Amino acid sequence: MPRPFRFGVNLLSAAPAAEWRAKCRRAEELGYDVLLVPDHLGMPAPFPALVAAAEATQRPRVGTFVLNTGFWNPALLAREVATTDALTGGRLELGLGTGYVRAEHETAGLPWGSPGERVNRLLRTVEELNRLLGSDGHRPRPVQRPRVPLLIGAGGDRMLRLTAEHADIAAFTGARAVPGSTTGELLPVTAEELDERVALYRRLAADRAEPAELNLLIQQVAVTEDPEGALRPLLSHVPRLSPEEALRLPIVLAGTEEEIVERVLALRERYGFSYLTVLEAAMEAFAPVMAALRGR
Repeated sequence: MPRPFRFGVNLLSAAPAAEWRAKCRRAEELGYDVLLVPDHLGMPAPFPALVAAAEATQRPRVGTFVLNTGFWNPALLAREVATTDALTGGRLELGLGTGYVRAEHETAGLPWGSPGERVNRLLRTVEELNRLLGSDGHRPRPVQRPRVPLLIGAGGDRMLRLTAEHADIAAFTGARAVPGSTTGELLPVTAEELDERVALYRRLAADRAEPAELNLLIQQVAVTEDPEGALRPLLSHVPRLSPEEALRLPIVLAGTEEEIVERVLALRERYGFSYLTVLEAAMEAFAPVMAALRGR
């Protein structure tokens, strides 16, 4: 049996308290399972935003999607995780990544490092979090046992190996960093390239006692009779793509509601993606698709 769907929304825009609470309640009304916050300068601080999201809602889980590990000291992060899990009643999911925006680290006065150094930093953070939060003597203590569920965002070979070994949720972005970019510019990967990444992950995770949940971050949702027209901004940004190629990108859902429903079912069949995350701008547009997929 395929794993049941879960759907998350990544809330990117800061807002005053009343507006933030209303936005979170609206996401709950629409049926989202997880309310997520990223970790970028200029966006909401993750942990207070998640506590406020949990206070405003009843059902959804809350999570970081994903933390820039280089921003965080592991001991201080353990305190944040445990406190947030307690204040949200055990609804926290912790998402970690290496970070991909060099300019943010420079602005914050934090070291960037080589790709290998950033992966090492993430691995040390995971190991320290397991050690600290797994100890009965750690204060504060998280609610969830044996630990807060861990999501890791990965794409490269070593990160996929780390994800296969440690993560409860394996998250794929469907994009890769533009070489030399300091601002986090990304290019989408093709369906065939994502096939290869997921296949490698599955080989690395073959010995797991319990399979991880697989997540995909959807970058664009357009419920429309004119999908090619809706994708013109993307095509202007990535001119090497033809309209037909853009419509086949795993991170793009464009078409009628029925076509997108079938597309999401195909993503689960082809790759195993049962947990999909959409961006805040697509929260309303994706809701009818999400409702049509419940129980399928």
